[in-house]
Amino acid sequence: MAVPKGKVSKARRDKRRSANWKLSSPALVKCPKCGALRPPHRMCPECGTYNGREIKAAESVVSW
Repeated sequence: MAVPKGKVSKARRDKRRSANWKLSSPALVKCPKCGALRPPHRMCPECGTYNGREIKAAESVVSW
């Protein structure tokens, strides 16, 4: 019968398990209008469009 040779510490056990729970990077898609990367099904933060419609008006810079 297989028996562990000695106690495995919590730190050693958790180090072994940590490699299996890494988060994957978020998916990003290209905006069809400006080409900036954005999360899918979200408004583009650069040009303010979503699904071919302008959601957020582009901010104009006023210089005095």
